[in-house]
Amino acid sequence: MPASLVLAGAGKMGGAMLAGWLAAGLDPRRTTLIDPVPSREIVDLCAERGLALNPPDPEPGAVLVLGIKPQGLEAAAPGLDRLIGRDTLVVSILAGKTVANLHERLPRARAVVRAMPNLPASIGRGATGAYANPDVTPGQRASADALLAANGTVAWLADEAQIDAVTAVSGSGPAYVFLLVEALAEAGVAAGLAPEVARRLARATVSGAGALLDANQADAAELRRNVTSPGGTTAAALDVLMRPDGLGALMREAVAAARRRAGELAG
Repeated sequence: MPASLVLAGAGKMGGAMLAGWLAAGLDPRRTTLIDPVPSREIVDLCAERGLALNPPDPEPGAVLVLGIKPQGLEAAAPGLDRLIGRDTLVVSILAGKTVANLHERLPRARAVVRAMPNLPASIGRGATGAYANPDVTPGQRASADALLAANGTVAWLADEAQIDAVTAVSGSGPAYVFLLVEALAEAGVAAGLAPEVARRLARATVSGAGALLDANQADAAELRRNVTSPGGTTAAALDVLMRPDGLGALMREAVAAARRRAGELAG
């Protein structure tokens, strides 16, 4: 964990990541939160653990984490730039905002890590893609890795351009899974199940399948084949889902749309 940290923006994602950092040993007495409208949960957390919340004259930290909304960077930039010291590492989780965007708006920023986490970070099961610009030192990268790994799996990228793809796959991915649960429950109702029964079964099926995937080193395709008997009910359903215009095509289209939108948020 870094010696000191400033978190700018403690919304759902920033707050989720903060919980993981504190559990992993981040010193709350050396942690500052900047948020113009903090949630009640964040206010209570700061009071209970001794974190500084919106101090009048905050000091730069070893790490500044940008957790604000990407659309708010322009307005917040002057205040954020003052939180960057000579050796501060800037860790940005702003979708679509490139290192060049950050350098333009935050002139003091040199060492920058772009990271794209996802919501399961709130329970330590996140998936994060990260890119470090050439000014990031080995020690700073180690600090960033410790922060991000406290929330789950971290994949370091050699090319910043891959961040938009990470945003589209794992950053937005939990919403795709939640939609799958909704769709499976609706299909269960259409097949004759009571709505509450269909919701319970759909939710348990998807969460259970995820737990099985996590506990097994086999590839997802192998697990799929293992539960598919030739000529059986699962095979009949997969014949629909795996046709050319089925789930695979829809997922490629969805990820492409999310990636385009991430690019549109740049600038």
